[in-house]
Amino acid sequence: MFKLPQKSDLILVGSLLLICLGLILAPNGFDKTTDTNSVRVKAIVLSTNNNLMVETGILKTGTQLLQIKIQNGQFKGKELQAFNQLVGRMEFDKIFVKGDKTLTVLNLNKDQSNIISANVVDHYRINIELWLLVLFVILLIGFAGWTGIKALLSFMFAGLAIWKLLLPGFLKGFSPIPLSLGIVALLTSAIIFLVAGTNKKGTVAFLGAMCGIAVTCVMAIIFGDLFNIHGAIKPFSETLLYSGFAHLNLTEIFLAGIFISSSGAVMDISMDIAASQAEVINHNPSISAKKLRQSGFEVGKAVVGTMTTTLLLAYSGGFSALLMVFIAQGTPMTNILNLNYVSGELLHTLVGSFGLILVAPFTAIIGSWIFTRVKSRS
Repeated sequence: MFKLPQKSDLILVGSLLLICLGLILAPNGFDKTTDTNSVRVKAIVLSTNNNLMVETGILKTGTQLLQIKIQNGQFKGKELQAFNQLVGRMEFDKIFVKGDKTLTVLNLNKDQSNIISANVVDHYRINIELWLLVLFVILLIGFAGWTGIKALLSFMFAGLAIWKLLLPGFLKGFSPIPLSLGIVALLTSAIIFLVAGTNKKGTVAFLGAMCGIAVTCVMAIIFGDLFNIHGAIKPFSETLLYSGFAHLNLTEIFLAGIFISSSGAVMDISMDIAASQAEVINHNPSISAKKLRQSGFEVGKAVVGTMTTTLLLAYSGGFSALLMVFIAQGTPMTNILNLNYVSGELLHTLVGSFGLILVAPFTAIIGSWIFTRVKSRS
């Protein structure tokens, strides 16, 4: 039977929906940096010409000529020749065949009435991405109902906050660590109270999560300095410096990324423990604070064990190719562990795991006090 949402839930959902709408409409300060005499369109490849491509082993350089037909926009239906520039790097290069759908940039004249040239950027994937998103939404709402709708709203809010607040703030020169901590606190409060409700369970989960995130932040700062790692180890970081953002503190951005990336798992654990303690107190209102705290510890032990491994697998999965290179070349373990990008990932994994471990006792202790304080006072 469908249960009508509480009034407080509706108010919170409505408020967050308005905030999301405001973030969508708000400029991020970098909207006008693109060339006004260029447009991006969807096109389909009619034919290809690979005569100007040069193959050197598995790498390809030069230019692939494409005959394309524009599928949308002002020039829909127009056929023209486009260029696909190859730089000899497999992570950037794309080879197109007849029938492929492409994202193409059209360079226009001053009055934007004619096309000067066309450059193919990449395969056009938006349609597939939208179908994947729709499937995700259907499964989430179909399984979780009203809670799924709230989770979807929190998902959207998190994405908008990162895209519209956090990243533009970095680019504008705000101190990365305080800014990140503030954004994470905002996201944590919105997500937890939206899902758990504005009640004791939500309060316990929020306070426990923030304690875990704060510990992760402090440890990231301390051990980031001891590890002597520069933030430029992250992909495309150096490119930012050459793009007019030499003022960026890449190291602080890297350290901020440590507690940002672990904050989701920290929220999961704090919510699990808070929810379990709420169920215990509902079924046994006379339970003592000590026993409720111990109950939270037991749940925390089980959750932390699997979540820590999950964090390790998530990070190592992204670096599987690098690890395979080390194994194939027989690189000594001492060399591997001292390389800056490997040390950076170790710092990322271990410091993030500290937050996961400590959030469990923090939440259990906070929950044992908040859930039983009314009974203790009476």
